[in-house]
Amino acid sequence: MAGMQFDVTEAADGAEALEACRKAMPDVILLDWNMPVMNGLDFLRALRRETGGKSPKVVFCSTETDRDHITEALRSGADEFVMKPFDTDILQSKFAEVGLV
Repeated sequence: MAGMQFDVTEAADGAEALEACRKAMPDVILLDWNMPVMNGLDFLRALRRETGGKSPKVVFCSTETDRDHITEALRSGADEFVMKPFDTDILQSKFAEVGLV
């Protein structure tokens, strides 16, 4: 995240991301809805059940922008939702809304 002073770790899919969180719980997660192996919603629900999994701020990002998808993400534990495509300004705004920047 150029210019935002975050150390970034990427995961290829939801299962890999969950395993990475088990090793070192991050402060913030930028989460895609559509991922292989384990989708973003399933990842989020599993994350929130993990020890320490309630602490990361989760910003869900997706092309799934209808009200039902957004509501489901927020009810499942997302802190904020950003619609694709987005730019640095939008992302900084969402991070500010959840108290990160």
